[in-house]
Amino acid sequence: MSQLTHDRPPAAAAPLEDRVERVAAAAYRMRHYALNMGEVQGQGYVGQALGSADIMAAVYADQLRFKPDEPEWEGRDRFLLSTGHYAIGHYAALAEAGIVPVDELDTYGSDDSRLPMSGMASYTPGMEISGGSLGHGLGVAVGIALGLRFQGSDARVFNFLSDGELDEGSTWEAAMGAHHHQLGNLTAMVDINALQADGKTDTVLRTEPLTEKWEAFGWFTQRVDGNDPEQLVRAFSNASEQASTTGHPSMILCDTLVGRGVPLLENREKAHFMRIDESEWQICRDQLTAGFEAATHEGTARS
Repeated sequence: MSQLTHDRPPAAAAPLEDRVERVAAAAYRMRHYALNMGEVQGQGYVGQALGSADIMAAVYADQLRFKPDEPEWEGRDRFLLSTGHYAIGHYAALAEAGIVPVDELDTYGSDDSRLPMSGMASYTPGMEISGGSLGHGLGVAVGIALGLRFQGSDARVFNFLSDGELDEGSTWEAAMGAHHHQLGNLTAMVDINALQADGKTDTVLRTEPLTEKWEAFGWFTQRVDGNDPEQLVRAFSNASEQASTTGHPSMILCDTLVGRGVPLLENREKAHFMRIDESEWQICRDQLTAGFEAATHEGTARS
């Protein structure tokens, strides 16, 4: 399985079709990594990892500036995982990026592992902040983006949030702060999978219409199918084109499906924290491979 090895994002240099293929292939491998990690524990936030794989692949395979062998390189772009329980998906991205060894994924959630079930910056290379209680990530992202500007750095900050996290008032305070300080070096994305621990998002606290709200808060806002690599690549490109040291922060709202790519899990109830039978893991991998190969064949036939 190939891995990313760049310290500059390839977005400006490669044709759109190549970039989309790169992201789709990375997301496919990341989903496999997530399933393999989930099997170690027999359960976990596997559905979120599968659903958000395309988003994280678009960031790491197409946008983020980093050095795999130097995770704390001063010139790196920062990716902040606001939702600590999505760590399994982030570890898959870090493995694809070459920052975490693929073999180390087998230690996921184990004693003395660098890959705990909730993201911890003190343990994991490439993990910028520790996750836990929701609602803190965007505030930290605002502070980092402002600090980078004061340092004269051209590094960008990418912040991953969930739709349930938009229930938190601190998120909206940070949104106002980003606009107030004109943090054009900040791009945030929201995984809108319509599900949270206590039920469907719109029954816990209705936050729509999200596009209009983020625009009203002064953000350059786009809404896309978060499981469509081409839409994601285009959206991140649009955000990159208007990124600057001073300007509008960017928001990409991503509608996704929990368990995406594995039909067995896409329709499973109580999908926030999945318990998957021992006999089902290989079925999940087979379904993932079959779906990816079918999509790849269809794309080849069209071209």
